[in-house]
Order: sequence, then structure tokens, then C-alpha cells
Amino acid sequence: MRSVTVRNVPEEVHRAIRVRAAQNGRSVEAEIRDILESAVKPQGRVKLGTLLAEIGRKVQLTDEELADFEGLRDASPARAASFE
Repeated sequence: MRSVTVRNVPEEVHRAIRVRAAQNGRSVEAEIRDILESAVKPQGRVKLGTLLAEIGRKVQLTDEELADFEGLRDASPARAASFE
């Protein structure tokens, strides 16, 4: 895991982070990690795998229907890309 050093943090910002960390039952370092993660990972982001799994649960495909999908799958090995 990477480390980051942030210099010259204003005292009022550091104090606010300490208060927020205490309210959330975390260390200041853990609170800063949470703040950074929240800033770079949007909450509304949809993950494709999660979305597909949810659709599968809602649709409730039968074993026969799942077998039909397996029959459609291309089982040939992938070819290397050519840039020539």
C-alpha cells in the first residue's frame, strides 16, 4: 500500500478531521483514508458484475435456459491482437 505525506495542513482542517474521526470511531489516519476514498470513488458508480448478478437473480433463469446460453458462448481461444 502506498503512503502519502501531506504538509502544511491548516490547524483548523486538522482539528476538523480529528473531530470527524472521533465521531466515526476512527483514527485520524483512517478518517483521512476514508475521505480520500470517498473523493475518488463516486457512490453512484455501477459495477457491471454486480449489475449482471442482480439481473440474474431477478430473472430467475431455469437450468434449461442457462444451458441455452452456454451453447451460444464462443469457446474458441482468443487470438492475439495484430497491429500491422
